[in-house]
This record gives sequence, structure tokens and C-alpha cells, in this order.
Amino acid sequence: MAKLAKRMRRKEAFTLVELMIVVTIVAILALIAIPLYSANTTAAVMAEGVAGAGTIRSALRIYYSQNGTYTGATMSNISIGTTDLQGKYFAQTDYTLPTVTSSTYVIKAGPPSLTTRTGMPYYEINQLGSELGTYYTNQ
Repeated sequence: MAKLAKRMRRKEAFTLVELMIVVTIVAILALIAIPLYSANTTAAVMAEGVAGAGTIRSALRIYYSQNGTYTGATMSNISIGTTDLQGKYFAQTDYTLPTVTSSTYVIKAGPPSLTTRTGMPYYEINQLGSELGTYYTNQ
């Protein structure tokens, strides 16, 4: 009877090989999942920046229809409220107009200041809706 009980206890345990296989599978899944998660969270953060840039584009179109030019357009005079661009990751100060001429402009969104992540990108778009790129920066 003692032999049977001893054999039964041994059958219930995992072998070292089985545990190593499970650890290997979990490690492989982690190597795949972590970069995907990181990329998707960065994309989600930047979606807020793209939406804010769209708000600025709409305000600039209104400014152009009223003035016939983009010259003189600044973030403070294009009829955007103080909370219109305030989000979870981006503050109103994260959006700038680095280039404004009579018929062209460039909107720069980012890097987002309300996140603690480093190496976040910024986004640029012009009056034609052409994305000038998403550039990574170290905050």
C-alpha cells in the first residue's frame, strides 16, 4: 500500500522538463506581446494629438475664410477655447504653428507633455492635409 501511495504522489507533480517548456512558451509570448502593446499604446496617445491637430485645422480654415490669408494666425487668435485642446496626454501648449505664411501653415502636435513616457513622437500636418511625418523625440 505504501508503494501505491508513493507512486500516486509522484504522478501528481510536474517534471522539470514540463515546467521548462511552459516557461519557454510564456517567454516567447511575452517577446511578441510586449512590443505590440507598446506600439499600440503609443498609437493611442498620438491619436489624441491627431484629433487636436484636426481641431486646429478647422479653426485655421475659419480664420482663412474671415481674413483671406493665414498670415497673422496664432494659437491665441484662431478661436480655440482654452479647454478645446486639453486632453489626457496633450495640453494646449503641446500644439504649435511653426510655419505660417499667407497661403500655407504647418501644425505641430507634441510631444505630449501630460504623459510620463519618454521617447514619445510628435506629429506634423500642413494645410493640404499632408502628414509631414511622425518624429520621435526624447523628452
